[in-house]
Amino acid sequence: MNALIAVIIGAITVYLAYTGYARRIDRNIIQSDPKRATPATLYMDGVDFMPTNRNILFGYHFKSIAAAGPIVGAIVAASLWGWLPALIWLVLGVSFMGWASDYSAIVLSVRNDGNSLSAVAHRLISPRTRTVLFLFIFFYLLLIAGAFVGIMAQVMDAQPKTHLGIILLVVMGLLLGQMLYRWKIGLLGATVITVGITLLGILLGPLPAIEGLFKGLNEALNAITGGAAIVTYFDPTLAGFKGAEAKIMPSLLFWAIAICLFCYAGSVLPIWRMAQPVVYVGFWITATAMVLGLGGAALGTFIKPEVAQFQIPAFKGWNPQLGPAGIMPLWPMLFVTIACGAISGWHALFGSVGTARQIENEADMLPVGAGAMLAEFLLGLLALLAVSVGTKAASPPGTFANGLGGFISVWGVPVQYAVSLAFAAFIIIVLVVTQLIFRVMKVTLTEWLGDVIPPLRNQHVASFLSVALAILLVLTGTWIYLWQLFGAANQLMAALSLLLVTVWLASVGKDWLYAGLPMIFMYLTTVASILVTAYNLYFNVYQPNLAAGRVIPVAGSGLMVLVAALLVGAALLIAVDGWRAFLKQPRRPAPAPGPAPARG
Repeated sequence: MNALIAVIIGAITVYLAYTGYARRIDRNIIQSDPKRATPATLYMDGVDFMPTNRNILFGYHFKSIAAAGPIVGAIVAASLWGWLPALIWLVLGVSFMGWASDYSAIVLSVRNDGNSLSAVAHRLISPRTRTVLFLFIFFYLLLIAGAFVGIMAQVMDAQPKTHLGIILLVVMGLLLGQMLYRWKIGLLGATVITVGITLLGILLGPLPAIEGLFKGLNEALNAITGGAAIVTYFDPTLAGFKGAEAKIMPSLLFWAIAICLFCYAGSVLPIWRMAQPVVYVGFWITATAMVLGLGGAALGTFIKPEVAQFQIPAFKGWNPQLGPAGIMPLWPMLFVTIACGAISGWHALFGSVGTARQIENEADMLPVGAGAMLAEFLLGLLALLAVSVGTKAASPPGTFANGLGGFISVWGVPVQYAVSLAFAAFIIIVLVVTQLIFRVMKVTLTEWLGDVIPPLRNQHVASFLSVALAILLVLTGTWIYLWQLFGAANQLMAALSLLLVTVWLASVGKDWLYAGLPMIFMYLTTVASILVTAYNLYFNVYQPNLAAGRVIPVAGSGLMVLVAALLVGAALLIAVDGWRAFLKQPRRPAPAPGPAPARG
């Protein structure tokens, strides 16, 4: 197997899924109507509701959903089970589930006045489901926020060569918003200027003088404590489930706080001022890396075969062992290890709260929702290629950067700059999504507790509280344990979203099978994966560390076993309420009778 064949499979998948399936659903079931007013046009406030050009919105939505998931998930899955199971799930998942989840969540919100999934659940299912969903969504977002802030801080602390590009990304995003919405400069010219300057900063970042400047900043910060750590915690990911100590140094805390300040600004500023343009610039950086990477992977078969030939086995086994008692059965664990790229709950959640409120025309729902998801599938495929060609590093980000850098070098770009561009692309991918997580957290917290705790109606209070909780997770190290439940929680969110879509389709008399069948599969798979994760945490982390007398890992892993039980309970409760609501819906109306046949 070589990368060229995989790229061809990816291209065929995108074409058939979009033209052969998604368009048919949009035309025959959803029946999008360009003449129907959308929430963005009805409630335009310039803050969250804002009609947006579909070209900008495609880039915004794609970059908003494409985070570390499709990269880390594909790399870990290929390392555990081989590249073939990962490739099959990516192809089948996105073709029959992923695009349907993303697109349908946007449709659900657009057709329900731009309401969030929780608000729709209140009307369609029950007030209890709305409350449970609020709890689940907020803590699910807190999990991701803490994990992503931790990942971003670690990568930026260790990769000073990327800092100039990241700083210019933020500055150019702010400039782009000003150029488009205040100075009324054309999209093409504004994009070329801002993306070009950001790319220049990325390429200049590895220069010794620039890299040395930021490296010196880290050293100066760490000198404040004399090289001592601020917090030391047990990280089970450093050496399998046995784990090792991890340290939070002053420089790491500095970057964590800097990232959170960036996210706070993105949460409270109007959507056009920061969040949308920064994400849009980030989209072009990611798209550039993807085009060069996938193109290089295909051409490398002929020009530079050593970077395009698969080096890992196609299949490694049904149940690879993790630790002395750990299990990782292909079903259900493959299907939650690869989340984004195949199907993801974050996509549906963000699409309903963020993207749906910017849809200018219902005809844009399909290219933005389904199109962006299929593009993210290609990002997951690119990550799978990066690990499959044998460029594995110490971490998934390093593996991705090395593999992608090798593909980009096929175009004649020096390897040093190619890998630097790949690293910067990964950091941008995670950074801009982290910003949006806090924006969605703010909305969720306000809707959930705003009536009970009036200060939370203030966006600054809600945003600050969300940021503070994420920083707390990073400082305590507990996000490491939460991250082990990310895949399961994320896919459970996808199942919950599809459940709401299914009930809504039934309530309006439309065929619900295209959403209902994936929902059933994801529900069963997710609940099973949570139970497997709880088993692994208990036998591989809790028991060994209890015997060794380590308090923090015992408390962390024990808490995660409890969280796993709560997730299963929440899933079952919402499923019962959803089933009852579904049964209450009227049957599909019979087609109107045609004219009576002529008598002769």
